[in-house]
Amino acid sequence: MAIGDVTGGTTTSGQVTFTGLGNGTDFNSLIQKLVQVEQSRVNIYQTWKQSWLDKNVAFKALNTEMLTLRSSLQSMDTIGEFLKKTAASTNSDALTATAGGDAETGTTSYTVAQLAKNKTMVTGTGYASLTQNINTLGTAAKFTYTYKGVTVSNAIPANCTLTDLAAIINVNSANKGVRASTVFDGTNYYLQLKGLDTGAAASLVVSGASTLPNFKAANFSVTQNNQDAKLKINGWPLSNAYITRPTNTISDVVAGLTLSLKSSGSGLITVNTDIDSVVENVKTFVTQVNKVRSMIRDLTKVDSTTKQASILTGNYGLQICDSIMKNITAADGVGFSHSTDKYTSLSPLGLSTDAVEGSTTEGLITLDEAMLRSQLASNANAVGLIFAGTYVGDTDSSDISYSSYISGLTKAGNYKVSYTVTAGKVSAATIGGQPATFDPVKNTITGKAGTPAAGMVVQVNNNTDGSYTHTVNLRLGKAPELVDELADLTNADTGPLNILQKNYVTISDNIQKKIDYENKRISAYAQSLKNKFSKLDALLGTYNQQQTSLASQITQMSKS
Repeated sequence: MAIGDVTGGTTTSGQVTFTGLGNGTDFNSLIQKLVQVEQSRVNIYQTWKQSWLDKNVAFKALNTEMLTLRSSLQSMDTIGEFLKKTAASTNSDALTATAGGDAETGTTSYTVAQLAKNKTMVTGTGYASLTQNINTLGTAAKFTYTYKGVTVSNAIPANCTLTDLAAIINVNSANKGVRASTVFDGTNYYLQLKGLDTGAAASLVVSGASTLPNFKAANFSVTQNNQDAKLKINGWPLSNAYITRPTNTISDVVAGLTLSLKSSGSGLITVNTDIDSVVENVKTFVTQVNKVRSMIRDLTKVDSTTKQASILTGNYGLQICDSIMKNITAADGVGFSHSTDKYTSLSPLGLSTDAVEGSTTEGLITLDEAMLRSQLASNANAVGLIFAGTYVGDTDSSDISYSSYISGLTKAGNYKVSYTVTAGKVSAATIGGQPATFDPVKNTITGKAGTPAAGMVVQVNNNTDGSYTHTVNLRLGKAPELVDELADLTNADTGPLNILQKNYVTISDNIQKKIDYENKRISAYAQSLKNKFSKLDALLGTYNQQQTSLASQITQMSKS
């Protein structure tokens, strides 16, 4: 480095100015400035890394909101959960009822003739004390009973008390439904046996094989016989016949109704749609869907004034989520038919997407509550079907009938079923244009694995020879459709948001490696500068001493 002019105490070297020379020269500030120039690249990397971390945080927040939406929708993804109905009984002392969403509105009459009961037996011989020995044989004995056709033997030790006997019966691993206890009449204690199941089949008999003298069959009195419940619905069955069930809680007699029998008697059950509860379900649906839509909108919007893009503007992962969410809520329901279904989408029910640019609800679902209530009053079941129908199937012809599907395998949709009947038996079949399996004995057609109709079973009812084509409509309402799609979108392994999160973490880690490398390089560079300027400092010190010596010599020469 060349040394420039010397003026007073300041020396200029090229573009760098030092204050003072030799030892004490301020090189630290110079080194800091040079290092700061190199550090700017690290700052760029850190800003870059933070942008990816911020995107990752946004993805996690959106994924959490989508999981919350799915959880919320799972509470209304069947007609029974979504379409709330009430059931009122005119004689609640005899019968009460609860209604599921598939219960038909209207009135049903009932007559309860008798309740289902369990069997109860009590010994005729009592004991003055619970500590009294009941095994007077002096050796081991046994007590045997038969419940619902299964015989159970209990080993009774010597010096056994009534309390011991009850405990032995209750803890026996072979006991499948008998409860033993002691009862007190104010003077003596007795053994009571109670079958825990109701119904005519829940028989309880003390066996003659019992060896305890006071616990043989003849010593027991039946205090209550087991029996089935008996009832009539809408006057049926006729004459002296009854519907019989082994319990007093019955859910397979009137579709959608669970009946709780209380005592004998007659009355009416009236089923109505709980419109307020259904409206609340719809409001929850709209609110939760809009939370996800709002988050996507905010993460991808571009400020119209500043033209500043949001953190995830143009991100394809969010575009996928946004597109799926909008299509599900706006498009026709999967498997619905315009020719047979009253509602095929949500728009006739008062739900629509706000397309007004700049509106506070732009891109969000709005609800016309008055329209929704009107449609619920008109046809609540049709509303429940488009919102929450879960693989509800029917056909366009009585020649075939929809039988069943396999959850998680069969896809909802409209399927053309083509088949040929030869000699009264199905001889060829396709579903949705794909080859299907068929059973010529049962005359059933089943969708093959690997096709959308996999596992769907169709029954052929018309066995007249010929070739036929009919349609099966297998419907999936909006809530369960969203639940299924959200499961895919939020999947920890294959969901687009989780895949992007993992990619962004990898990108952030790679940027951090660059930052670590740069920090090491800059640290080495700073040390190199210190070493160089240390040598320069020593050299300048030497020059300073020489300058001082020469100046002294010049002064002496001028005096002489």
